[in-house]
Amino acid sequence: MLRVPAFRRACILYIPGSDERKISKALALANVDTRVLDLEDSVALHRKDDARRNVVKALSTTPKSRLETCVRINSIGSGFDRADLSAILPLKQLDSLLIPKVNSPNDIRAVNEAITAHAANPNVKILASVESAKSLIHLKEIIAADTEQRLEALVFAAEDYCADLGLIRTPGRLEMVLGRQMVVAHAVANGLQAIDLVCVDFKNQDVLREESKEGRTFGFTGKQAIHPNQVELIQSSFMPSESEIAYATKIVDASKHHASVGAGAFDLDGKVVDAPVVLWAQRILAKASVVY
Repeated sequence: MLRVPAFRRACILYIPGSDERKISKALALANVDTRVLDLEDSVALHRKDDARRNVVKALSTTPKSRLETCVRINSIGSGFDRADLSAILPLKQLDSLLIPKVNSPNDIRAVNEAITAHAANPNVKILASVESAKSLIHLKEIIAADTEQRLEALVFAAEDYCADLGLIRTPGRLEMVLGRQMVVAHAVANGLQAIDLVCVDFKNQDVLREESKEGRTFGFTGKQAIHPNQVELIQSSFMPSESEIAYATKIVDASKHHASVGAGAFDLDGKVVDAPVVLWAQRILAKASVVY
């Protein structure tokens, strides 16, 4: 399944909703695909109301942007989610919601129902965060619950995932290979984006570069960021290079020609090109086409 999402999401940057200064700076950024104003993990319990007010104020006074404006609400059933949705959905500047701790199809249904009933923007999209063993084994049902076709991305939350499974976090990230690749597999099978883990060592560009290269190798289409200094490297790592775009274009053009004369697999520059290679090229061009 191949479909072009509403936004590219090579990098999604989290901004604490409780910090007005950081919100203002983040909304002025022009080099990040998605700004996620956070009402969940980065906000202390006693600041939830303040964060909600800050986000509403910021979005209400910020013009609609070509970049994605997303809000991470508190998890469904947390006791904060209803207030979050009631405050955020009437804002026309809202492009998407990131739902944390999605463990059940009911989480997707609840948010879809709220969007249908209250959203000022009927095209609000959903990003679902995979943070537990329960979430991972129920991914098929969770994705299928999106009957409104608003779900566009799965987000892998490494720290919560490791805590839930009792994994020991290591620099090599081997303990998360299964979870990360399952997220990619479910995303690809359903035409969704797959957003990789946060690099918590946010001052170390070498570690970030290594993680970004690994994530793209695994099949992730983007990566989460927690600091503006991470954005440029992540954005460049998850976008097709000029040489990749040129080669993909060559493959697709050649496949059209060979298909027109009834040929299947064909030779291109001394290499065999068959259906899987053409699909790879189409994915490269699809990602390159989502430019804002």
